[in-house]
Amino acid sequence: MAWHRYRGARRAGARLAIVLLCTIAFAQPVHAAPPAGTIEGVARDAQQHSLAGVALKLEASDGSVVARATTGADGSFSFKGVAPGSYRLVGDKSGVGSGNASVTVPGDAGASADVTLLAQAQQPADEITVIAQRLTAAQIGIEPQVGASTYSFSSDAIANMTGGANVPLSEVLLHAPGVNYDSLSNNGLHIRNEHLNVQYRINGVILPEGISYFGQGLSPRFANSITLITGTLPAEYGLRTAGIADIQTKSGLFQPGGSVGFYGGSYDTVQPSFEYGGSAGGYNYFVAGDYLSSSHGIESPTPSYNAIHDDTLQTHAFIYLDKIVDSASKVTFIGGTFQGQFQIPNNPGQGVAFGPTGPTMGGTCVNVGCAPASPLDGTIKGATNFDSGFLNEHQVEGNTYGILSYLRSEEDFDAQVSGFTRYGRLSFHPDGIGDLIFNGIAQTAVRTSVASGIQADGSYKLRADHTLRGGIYLQGERASADTLSAVLPITDCVGPGPDSVAAGCPATGVNTFGPTPITVEDNHAKTGWLYSAYLQDEYRVLPSLTVNFGGRFDVVNEYTMENQISPRLNAVWKATDSTTVHAGYARYFTPPPFELVSAGSLTKFVATSASCVPNTCVNSPVKAERAHYLDAGVEQEILPGLKVGIDAYYKWSRNLLDEGQFGAPVILTPFNYHVGFNRGVELSTSYDNGPFSYYGNLAIAEQKAEGITSAQFNFNAVLPNNGCPQTDLQYAASHLVNTDHSQRMTATSGVAYTWLGIRYSVDVIAGSGLRTANPGNCFNEATVPSYEQVNLGVSHKFDVPFGGPLDVRFDIINALDEVYLIRSSGGVGVFASQYGPRRSFFASVKKEF
Repeated sequence: MAWHRYRGARRAGARLAIVLLCTIAFAQPVHAAPPAGTIEGVARDAQQHSLAGVALKLEASDGSVVARATTGADGSFSFKGVAPGSYRLVGDKSGVGSGNASVTVPGDAGASADVTLLAQAQQPADEITVIAQRLTAAQIGIEPQVGASTYSFSSDAIANMTGGANVPLSEVLLHAPGVNYDSLSNNGLHIRNEHLNVQYRINGVILPEGISYFGQGLSPRFANSITLITGTLPAEYGLRTAGIADIQTKSGLFQPGGSVGFYGGSYDTVQPSFEYGGSAGGYNYFVAGDYLSSSHGIESPTPSYNAIHDDTLQTHAFIYLDKIVDSASKVTFIGGTFQGQFQIPNNPGQGVAFGPTGPTMGGTCVNVGCAPASPLDGTIKGATNFDSGFLNEHQVEGNTYGILSYLRSEEDFDAQVSGFTRYGRLSFHPDGIGDLIFNGIAQTAVRTSVASGIQADGSYKLRADHTLRGGIYLQGERASADTLSAVLPITDCVGPGPDSVAAGCPATGVNTFGPTPITVEDNHAKTGWLYSAYLQDEYRVLPSLTVNFGGRFDVVNEYTMENQISPRLNAVWKATDSTTVHAGYARYFTPPPFELVSAGSLTKFVATSASCVPNTCVNSPVKAERAHYLDAGVEQEILPGLKVGIDAYYKWSRNLLDEGQFGAPVILTPFNYHVGFNRGVELSTSYDNGPFSYYGNLAIAEQKAEGITSAQFNFNAVLPNNGCPQTDLQYAASHLVNTDHSQRMTATSGVAYTWLGIRYSVDVIAGSGLRTANPGNCFNEATVPSYEQVNLGVSHKFDVPFGGPLDVRFDIINALDEVYLIRSSGGVGVFASQYGPRRSFFASVKKEF
């Protein structure tokens, strides 16, 4: 089989990683603590990148300045001849921000202290603010991104995008390199051609996965910054590894005041919103929320401007509250909720598969295993025909979460302990008659999930060149899936048929179905657990070379019981003042999404219109994905403000996880490929100079896999299958196939210019097209046509005589009105093809106060 070609590379990568880890761990020289009277450290930005040219001053307890220094090319600094005592380090760099740190110099040794610079907003220069800045810097510093590929968006950058903070979080992340555009009903994006596998963190705390299909449970409205972390991740990142979306929240202390806004336009879109934050008596708070009503909730299954039956109602709410306990600690509460209702858009003109006239869908019955004609004994509940344009399916989703954290920051030790909980619910409501006629099953499905746990992370500065970090994660989840399905019984067969076990037919033939539906109830629930622990050391080998090495141990006890030790190794070399090189290796362990695993009984549907082919009703359990990952890249500052980066990666996976929608209920079902690989290269450019800014990203990549080894019954089909001589299951067993979400080329770019106080912007998303199987092709051998979507925006802040400014903006989505296909598939509703948005116009007004 083809996967043998990659076995050697997999073993070689593992051996190389172990050799490198051992070489660094045991061959490193021993460094003494700083000499007596010396303070050493490194200045970094909010993303923990070293900063050169930071102006530092050392203040005594009475506020007097003892000494001054400036960081070198690698961000390091040193103060010598310092008398024993307690001091405060204050750093500042124009265009970046400022920060501070406390340090105590003993009488017989030196001391180490790092400074993290944060962007400064208008704020009072009092003691509470200084403490809050230091604690925020400590929280960020607990989890570095040494050696990983990072791409950050500030709140200003989000506001300047087309649509600003009114768009889903996925549309913000879409502007990062290597992020594929997909339909909202597939959660909007794929990072480096992986299906989902994204972890969301709020202020460093992992947010358990929800079961929302359409909605984005997180809004960019409350984000002070969003960083997408990819590549070879340090050891603190695990379980979901394609990308980490790390959100740092806004703060009422640093951004006091608020706003009310209104966004609306095409597709009857109405979206009011609010934000407000402040502080008092050591308390700091921020709240935000919005409400959306639109007639374009999900992508249209046809190229027409308006989809049929596509209304949506959605709400987001968020609250942040913290209390400064003392100069070294604070307690934080974060809470949020998303609630959404979606009509499933209709695809008119579809052929009836289980109606009295007996036509079929694409020459194949929806009932897997029946022949191309499926006459009914009469009609379904008296229905003689059904127009698919009048289907009435809808889905309701909700996710609510809460996080309570305690942060403690001492001289050389920082730690954060958090407890979290999340409740999610999804319910699909079919069209009772229409779904039976078109799909042979009308299934009401309800899934719920309650996940709770604890997370603890800490860092300890052993020496000036060593920072040790470690942590644990424990999560328990109770997931339930309840279905009530209306199906048609098999009453007889005309001649022999492949459903012989169900209906007593010989080897070939045609089934007939009774007109009166029967109901099948299938309910199940399970409790599952995740356990994780990690330890790592950030070691400055040379002034220009930093190595971060360590490992993590993960255990999953859900529908599968597995564990893995995962080594990690990253290195960052500051070759010159303008050149940074990074490279790394990571071993990954990715459990299947517990809340989505289907554990229903296939035997309950035997001899019905929803039965699978006997002897091929295989539903092997879904397993955890195990992978080796290599990544290397270079970032070069060509001119002041102009940066260019290139990054290459290769990932080899066993039990590659993927997900698909295999029935009318709009719920994803996970499955495994036996093996798979991802490889690609990404080019990123950015330029920021006064009123003009630009970014451009280009990614060339592919993902291939072989052998479907779980949930196989979803892939059974009778021949001919789209003209391919084998079924999808058979073809994937002996061929290296393209995954359906794989896209060869992805590009995003944007330009913005401010003239006379008015900001003009253009952004473009483009791609070579997702995979599909055209007539005559086998498993995803073809692609949908390539596409380009151009968006335009203009905005201006007006000074008004009362309160804060008035922010007005106007956006045009798909200004060229290009009609393009995002995803191609058969069926009706979301199970059908999905097209990109047509040209649409939106405007917003936001009053700040």
